[in-house]
Amino acid sequence: MATILVTGGAGYVGAHCAMALAGAGHRVVVYDNLCNGHRQFAKWGPLVEGDIRDAARLKVLFAEHKPEAVVHCAALIEVGESVRDPARFWDNNVLGALTLLNAMREASCRAFVFSSTCATYGAPIRLPLDETHPQNPVSPYGWTKLAIEQASREFAGAYGMSFAHLRYFNAAGAAAREGIGERHEPESHAIPLALLTLLGRREAFKVFGDDYDTRDGTCLRDYVHVLDLADAHVRAADRLLGGGASLAANLGTGDGVTVRELLSAIERVTGSAVRAVPAPRREGDSPALVADNALARRELSWAPSCGIDAIIADAWDWHATIEPSLFKAGPRSHI
Repeated sequence: MATILVTGGAGYVGAHCAMALAGAGHRVVVYDNLCNGHRQFAKWGPLVEGDIRDAARLKVLFAEHKPEAVVHCAALIEVGESVRDPARFWDNNVLGALTLLNAMREASCRAFVFSSTCATYGAPIRLPLDETHPQNPVSPYGWTKLAIEQASREFAGAYGMSFAHLRYFNAAGAAAREGIGERHEPESHAIPLALLTLLGRREAFKVFGDDYDTRDGTCLRDYVHVLDLADAHVRAADRLLGGGASLAANLGTGDGVTVRELLSAIERVTGSAVRAVPAPRREGDSPALVADNALARRELSWAPSCGIDAIIADAWDWHATIEPSLFKAGPRSHI
């Protein structure tokens, strides 16, 4: 099996990818500056602390560990923050990725698996979204991810590298029994926000808009279990390491869940109702985002295995039981 570098491997998706890669028999090396990652999550291989913009540090890392592939998960991800401070996102996400790609090129590391996003599509003009949909992001975050897709595509053409652009929809869930799950500061994702409300760590859950053109007026999203995402990264890395062709693929279930349906599912799984309050629409929110995952099914032999109830159950196990034992459970923002 191969040595695989996971940048951002102490973060939410990165840690689950590291676990899955190690479970598949690969040797994993985690590279993370711990600005958003957690040292407790780096448990499936050595943790090397460093920044993806640090070319000298990366050169030493590649010389010492000689990875044959990189799974690139290190990035700033908060969409609203990218609007408020785009310079920070372009510096970290794009400059960092270019520095990493150059380090790979110099070390003759050819396989690049990239944690991308459906945010590269922007406002949908048709649903479900497939990989031929125009890419026109509506946030700096989405533009930085699209820029990295383009850069890695050009590196592949010029330097003999290969890539897999994995465009996530709404990552959710946890591997609670293995001690990893979703923990962001500040938290901006719907499922943890709702569960933290149930736990009394937030006053209420905001429903942003109830007059969208969806079946109940609230936004509809495609939630995919983080373990299913991690499985796709293993399959993509194995494909590239085996000489397979580059690809870009959506990772979603193909089924949408509205905000109201999500709250009903949480009540069904936990036995408790979330205190929800109405709020105005947020600028830039699409009414509906749902994946067409046929390409991932065909090219990666990948299929999501978890529905919304299983996702919520695993997230609830994490937030209610495991997370408080690993981190000091201080108060979070109220609403």
